Amino acid sequence: MSVSHSASRLLHNPKVRNTAVQALVVVLFLVVAYEVTSNLITNLRRANIHSGFDFLSARAGFEIDKPLIDYNGNSTYGRALVVGLLNTILVAVAGIILSTIVGFMVGVGRLSRNWLLAKICTVYVETFRNLPPLLVIFFLYIGILQFLPQPRQSVRLPLGVYLNNRGITFPRPIFEDGFGIVLIAVCVAVLASFLAARWARARQAATGKQFHTVWTSVGFLVAVPLLAFLGTGRPIAFDYPTLGTFNLKGGAVIGPEFIALLLALSLYTASYIAEIVRSGILGVPQGQTEASKAMGLSPSATMRLVVLPQAFRIIIPPLTSQYLNLTKNSSLAIAIGYSDLVAVGGTILNQTGQAVEVITIWMATYLCLSLATSAFMNWFNSKMALVER
Repeated sequence: MSVSHSASRLLHNPKVRNTAVQALVVVLFLVVAYEVTSNLITNLRRANIHSGFDFLSARAGFEIDKPLIDYNGNSTYGRALVVGLLNTILVAVAGIILSTIVGFMVGVGRLSRNWLLAKICTVYVETFRNLPPLLVIFFLYIGILQFLPQPRQSVRLPLGVYLNNRGITFPRPIFEDGFGIVLIAVCVAVLASFLAARWARARQAATGKQFHTVWTSVGFLVAVPLLAFLGTGRPIAFDYPTLGTFNLKGGAVIGPEFIALLLALSLYTASYIAEIVRSGILGVPQGQTEASKAMGLSPSATMRLVVLPQAFRIIIPPLTSQYLNLTKNSSLAIAIGYSDLVAVGGTILNQTGQAVEVITIWMATYLCLSLATSAFMNWFNSKMALVER
């Protein structure tokens, strides 16, 4: 009786039962992992494929269009993956910035008292939210960009920029000796603007007096780098594109694949960000707006100083998910031939047969990018959180 009673007590003990269930799940996971690994090793040996990452040091033998770093067909597979990773990061960062700007504008526009503006923003949101992102990419790449004029009939834009079906060609900057000092001046101007804004917030919190830092920041960001630029003898020149008989010569080119991918991901994600912004603004109690009006604040000042600072605390958490989705959706670039990480990795997989290793690199890279984005947004969210007094 004592043994059965003790066993019964153990079975009905929640802590023991939970521990046993968790241990069973771990054992089942290890068994499944062992079986999958064993089966994988057997199949690789049968196909005479050697596992490992030694192939990364082998010669790639293929070209990548418009790499951000030095690369040619004699470079290694590892360097090719780095080029693809940089292209992925470029389109993700640019897309996050552009989608945030468009999303905030459309979200605020949906709440506008202007009937036409509000309806246009509503149509935009409802259209892009109900389309798959791949269809938007195809529409922009095939339906619009491919119908632009040939290079011989390029559309000339201001500042020496040309637009055609091969992308946007613009003057290529050539950095000379002394440009590093200009970069240092830019960093100093950014730091000065940040410190000025921080001082203005502390002053307003202590005395209630406002100090508008917009023009101060503009002055820092323009005057300091400009003085450094002139003082170092203008250490930058430009290689302007010229229209030849059949093509443009010189300058730098942004390809149509990058433009289509960037616009598609930005416009698609911005439609979701707009709804997040709208819900965040509507989540601020109406009494806050009424109180600011009673104090004599203008509608723009009310939105900037009262509504948006409180709405950010509602907006930021779901905004993180949209940034992560945009980064992962950048893998759709393979559909239009943009050389991102997935496209380059697919070429390497076809040439080497190292499917497991390439897929592992894909998974690890996107995981690291997502974790880095989440960490930054969590830090930013903590800075925007209400501080209890």
